[in-house]
Amino acid sequence: MTIAILVAMGKELNLLLPLLNDTKTISVDGFTFHSGKIGNNDIVAMQCGIGKVNAAIGTLTLLNHFKPELVINTGVAGGASQNAHVMDVIVGSSIAYHDVWCGPGTQYGEASGYPLYFESDKRFADLIPNRPDVKRGLICSGDKFIASIEEVQAIQKAFPEVLAVDMESATIAQVCYLRKVPVLVMRVISDSPGASKDNIVEYNDFWQDAPAHTFNLVQDLLTKIN
Repeated sequence: MTIAILVAMGKELNLLLPLLNDTKTISVDGFTFHSGKIGNNDIVAMQCGIGKVNAAIGTLTLLNHFKPELVINTGVAGGASQNAHVMDVIVGSSIAYHDVWCGPGTQYGEASGYPLYFESDKRFADLIPNRPDVKRGLICSGDKFIASIEEVQAIQKAFPEVLAVDMESATIAQVCYLRKVPVLVMRVISDSPGASKDNIVEYNDFWQDAPAHTFNLVQDLLTKIN
């Protein structure tokens, strides 16, 4: 099976690439792709860049050139719930925008012509083991690093069930929805806006803790897919 894995940042890619065997580097339309193997699967990994535009262009380029049968979006996210703690893995059973409104007649968060919520493919999400540090629920995306309790509360007002926030996953899910390619979103909580006195320090400390073991969940998942 050909599986694509997208991350936004170089730090995330550096945690992912050691999981691949027999890696090769390919350049397509300004993006660098890393092909390799995990288990019996052919893997294409890429760093798309931060934000919705980068995510959209990167995802579409990847789909057009490599035609994967599954797209996995992983990397870090901010905690947006008292139930989401640093180092928890959030499986995005649903994914939505927290910064989109297309005017009267549409729901807040809904990109016109698309569902309010995109969904991770349950066939693959169910392969992720249930354990205390794995939570399942809503991830919301927007073009802003969320850094305060006020910003979190504004998102919670529209989406009370939100567990985590990021800047790419809803766009990746939307492109996959458009192209009818299964998607799986799973993010690691790097910081807790509003729950920490300084979530920027918390975010930086997260990288110092080198959470490579959390990315190994991706490797474990892929060994279960034939």
